[in-house]
Amino acid sequence: MSAPDTASDAVPRLTHFQDGQPRMVDVTGKAVTTRTATAEAWVRLPPEARAALEAGTNPKGDPLTVARLAGLAGSKRTADLILLCHPISVTGADVQVTLEAAGVRVLATVKTTAPTGVEMEALTAAGVAALNVYDMLKAASKAIEITGLRLLSKTGGKSGDYRAEDHPAS
Repeated sequence: MSAPDTASDAVPRLTHFQDGQPRMVDVTGKAVTTRTATAEAWVRLPPEARAALEAGTNPKGDPLTVARLAGLAGSKRTADLILLCHPISVTGADVQVTLEAAGVRVLATVKTTAPTGVEMEALTAAGVAALNVYDMLKAASKAIEITGLRLLSKTGGKSGDYRAEDHPAS
């Protein structure tokens, strides 16, 4: 096997490992910049779970509202859950939880002004919101499926901007 021809063919360096050991990356010298990230998740609903959601009779309350609030809270608790993630000040967060033909779509956008990004906070917000939809509807069906958790976009920072190829806004 030959060596890569260009730097772009090289395997990316994983920053959370040094000498084969996990580490928290030192961001002390990094510039404080405005950073945003948007992530999504989908909750696929079997017919009985969708019917329960549409009926609006859940004794726990509205599943979409509860999921939205849980996602907002999750964005602020990311460093408690992702072991090598820096605790950062979330300066803005928006979590939208909507019922669509394909199921429940969760769209989470998180903002900060910090020396590190908010991708993990956006992904956590979307994942926690999706899990709360499941929790709120599990009495109707255990066959609910959470899928498609992914980063849609990010701005700011040394690595620059990123946008998924099939981003809904494109």
